[in-house]
Amino acid sequence: MQNKFIVLSLIACLIIAGTSCEKTIPGAPEDDQILDGPIEGLTPEQNRIFLNGDVAFNGDVFSAANGLGPMFVANSCGSCHAGDGKGHPFTTLTRFGQSDTLGNKFLMQGGPQLQNRAIPGYQPEKIPAGATFSNFTPPANTGLGFFEAISDATIMAMADVNDANGDGISGRPNWITIPQYSELRPGTIVRNGKYIGRFGKKAAVYDLLQQTANAYNQDMGITSTYEHFSTYKNQDIEPEISNQKVLDVVFYLKTLKAPVQRDQNNPDVISGKQVFLNISCGKCHTPQLQTEPSSIAALSNKTFAPYTDFLLHDLGPALDDKYTEGTALTPEWRTPALWGLGLSKNSQGGEYHLLHDGRAKSIEQAVLMHGGEAEQSKNKFQQLPSSEKTKLLKFLESL
Repeated sequence: MQNKFIVLSLIACLIIAGTSCEKTIPGAPEDDQILDGPIEGLTPEQNRIFLNGDVAFNGDVFSAANGLGPMFVANSCGSCHAGDGKGHPFTTLTRFGQSDTLGNKFLMQGGPQLQNRAIPGYQPEKIPAGATFSNFTPPANTGLGFFEAISDATIMAMADVNDANGDGISGRPNWITIPQYSELRPGTIVRNGKYIGRFGKKAAVYDLLQQTANAYNQDMGITSTYEHFSTYKNQDIEPEISNQKVLDVVFYLKTLKAPVQRDQNNPDVISGKQVFLNISCGKCHTPQLQTEPSSIAALSNKTFAPYTDFLLHDLGPALDDKYTEGTALTPEWRTPALWGLGLSKNSQGGEYHLLHDGRAKSIEQAVLMHGGEAEQSKNKFQQLPSSEKTKLLKFLESL
């Protein structure tokens, strides 16, 4: 009888424990609450490559034993892009060079990126005398394949170099020199031997392969056959990462899902979007674009909502860091995509660090720091009734 009582007691405890676990174990986050994860429609083989790239991006941690440095900024990709989101002030990068558009004359002195850490036995870099510099907060990674799958013609159609329509906005592409290894996308437009950049704070990067190879080399001191040079004493060294791993990371970045807008049917969010358009924010932060046919079928002919035009805009003296890349002038910045904006705090320590260097601590503060071509929109924002301003900010938080 006693044994039976013990058995029944154990069964009761297990039932209670199981029930308690069901109540206490948190469920998976909703898709609109996270930035990472693959786009829908990948084939099984593509999902395999995505996972390989995910492991390389978020799992590989480098040390001196497997190629880190000798100078570097971070020892892994994921350390600057937690959850594929924006970086934090602690992971902000420093780029240095000069204020004209003749090319960076400090490349032989470690430019364009300051590698402020070093493995034992080496000294970290310092900004050379005479160089100008700017701080760049690492961007979110999601949806980048959509960016790569739009055409140069689409970007050119949004440009208005001479402000022909008289609205005070004159966006233009950044015409850049590209690496020999870059594979030209269909319909590439070339002018005087230069190509349209679309990635980076100044739109000075052509494609995700260039972005990835640069990041391995400039951020971590990891050389590949794509960026086969040493940042120490300018000596060639053997590649420290395989081409396949670089390409796996490129594929991972191409196939990360686009951020999912939250509260899309909320009346205030809907009204806030209309306010956004009414004060002309959408003239630079273009709400909707269309991809071209892509070798990745899941990216082909897709309508997406990034809220960017990929063009350079003069944002006025307050955001002029006297540093440039490509043909961009020093106060010019590529329009940042706004999708994922409301989730930025998740990877930024619980608070916003916005604009190119994280100086804005709220969305409203970021808006008020706009000048130049955005001056009129900023003034309209300031003149909004508080109710409309609240709706606009609610809309931006939903992205």
